[in-house]
Amino acid sequence: MASSHCWESPPALNPAGGVGEVVDDFGGLKAYVAGLAEAKAAVILVSDIFGFEAPKLRKIADNVALSGYLVVVPDFLHGDPFDPSNPNNRAMWLQAHSPKKAFEEAKPVIAALKEKGVAIIGAAGYCWGAKVVVELAKVHEIQAAVLLHPSLLTVDDIKEIKCPISILGAEIDKASPPELLEEFEQILSANSGIEHSVKIFPGVAHGWAVRYSDDDVAAVSSAAEALHDMTHWFNKYLK
Repeated sequence: MASSHCWESPPALNPAGGVGEVVDDFGGLKAYVAGLAEAKAAVILVSDIFGFEAPKLRKIADNVALSGYLVVVPDFLHGDPFDPSNPNNRAMWLQAHSPKKAFEEAKPVIAALKEKGVAIIGAAGYCWGAKVVVELAKVHEIQAAVLLHPSLLTVDDIKEIKCPISILGAEIDKASPPELLEEFEQILSANSGIEHSVKIFPGVAHGWAVRYSDDDVAAVSSAAEALHDMTHWFNKYLK
């Protein structure tokens, strides 16, 4: 199960946040959409357990869109993000919001992108969302993947990756500690056909890339670096 920090410090959600728009049906899901509708390359962002209304996640989507992508943040949680005020429902919440289910729901989203003329698709996942992205990366549904402070992943998951993948981890993280990420890197290095990058950010904790205090200069800087690295990875493999 994901680390305890995963379940804490929820953002103040804002259903109207961002400079993009919320659409009621994008491949069957409500979604936040930013960027050029006519873009030939798209990026799907998969949220952590607090969902697609998180303001910083939408800000990230807006920033990625500036590089010329159509960016979609689907509501894979169906309006039911995790509520830490009820700490006893973690297992029940995870059962009801399985990443495998979200993986299946992502396929119609990808189909909808292709119907719009998108030719190449990347996906990035935060924490819970990283597992969804890995499932997509196993079966050629996407052409590039980025995982940010991932959780719920196993060595066997990484062995099945089929597309270029960047893993951005935290030095302080029980869900995916540096030792596990180093093991992931060894597996990816042994698979000579898969381009990869594994980077561990010093001094940050799980969730740092999408949940940080605006008053913490170091935290803001680390999150900005993660955004830069993610965008660079997509620019390298989607353009």
